[in-house]
Amino acid sequence: MPDLRRMDIGFQAGAVLAVRAEAAGYDALVAALGDDRAERWHTLDTDDSQILIDISQVIYIRRERGDQRVGF
Repeated sequence: MPDLRRMDIGFQAGAVLAVRAEAAGYDALVAALGDDRAERWHTLDTDDSQILIDISQVIYIRRERGDQRVGF
């Protein structure tokens, strides 16, 4: 079973997209954001869908840590 973590992707218009994706998907999205020659559109595979993201509109990505715990 893949290690899925929640990611919040924030866009310039103020919308936030909450998804669950593997670390490789997160890493690829971050790499595309840092690459001046990257394509404008990036495909992100999530736990339940495939999303096409306009990376020129992304202003932040928040990814949950893997050490989340419930309880005291």
